[in-house]
Amino acid sequence: MKPAAFDYTAPHTVAEAVDALDDGRKAQVLAGGQSLLLEMHLERIRPDLVVDINRIPELDDMRVMHNTLHVGALIRHQVFESAQAVPGPLGSLFACAVVNIAHPPIRSRGTMVGSFGWGHPASEWCAIAMALDADIQLRSAQGARTVAAHDYFHGPLKTERRPGELITSVRWPLLAEHTGVGFIEHRRTHFCFAQVAVAAVLTVQDGVIAEARIGLVNCADRPLRSHAAEQALTGAELGPPTDGYQLPETHPFARAGRIAAEQDADPVAEPYADLAYRRHAIAVVVARTLSQAANDHRSRVDESKGAR
Repeated sequence: MKPAAFDYTAPHTVAEAVDALDDGRKAQVLAGGQSLLLEMHLERIRPDLVVDINRIPELDDMRVMHNTLHVGALIRHQVFESAQAVPGPLGSLFACAVVNIAHPPIRSRGTMVGSFGWGHPASEWCAIAMALDADIQLRSAQGARTVAAHDYFHGPLKTERRPGELITSVRWPLLAEHTGVGFIEHRRTHFCFAQVAVAAVLTVQDGVIAEARIGLVNCADRPLRSHAAEQALTGAELGPPTDGYQLPETHPFARAGRIAAEQDADPVAEPYADLAYRRHAIAVVVARTLSQAANDHRSRVDESKGAR
């Protein structure tokens, strides 16, 4: 199929881009285009105007300022395949997550920020943003504003972004040196969206979990943060190293997984996964990801001791 007819513009500045988005027509922003172009070809989206932002240098920018990572709207998924692209544990978390996004050709064109433009419940970046309290930066002809991730997602493909607004960047807090991180995704086939994926971040002090952050992918109609499971983990002893595939039911990570599945998640049945299976999968993947994050913390502590 071919897309319906549309006008096209390729501005060279953010100001020109927001002016184009504000001209009253139904407009779409083109960065990587890996989702937009498919929807246009299927005519599920019929814009009057496509605003191509690929010629705006200031959006092709990633930098650290004041312990915060700023990722511009033209930074491709592929950049994050190297854990060294981003300082500290945050780089490792991104590297674990990004390989689950589509395929290398798509990662070479698609953008992190584009995921926030769509707000898909199965987006890895959006769930990590929920877990880490990331901020979304938006610009329109009326000015700039910042929206916290927990206020940004409204439902499937529904976000706080208003007509005429351009997402210029996403801001991520960097993670402390010994923070443990993990990301595990479960899908029916490699070509499918995740049935469930989990991002886990653990802060440990004196062998006790001081803070847990858990982001859930495709466990509701929007990306989630698993607050009840996090609270259940706070104050729990980390204990000895664990195999996430052989956790006893009484282990804090196994309990947290069940809490996430029963209290935080709100999945729906799918053709290849009924509701009972989906809740079971959420519980298992949460527990395994927490175990991965705990082992990552131990590795970081051991590495720092060896470097002294």
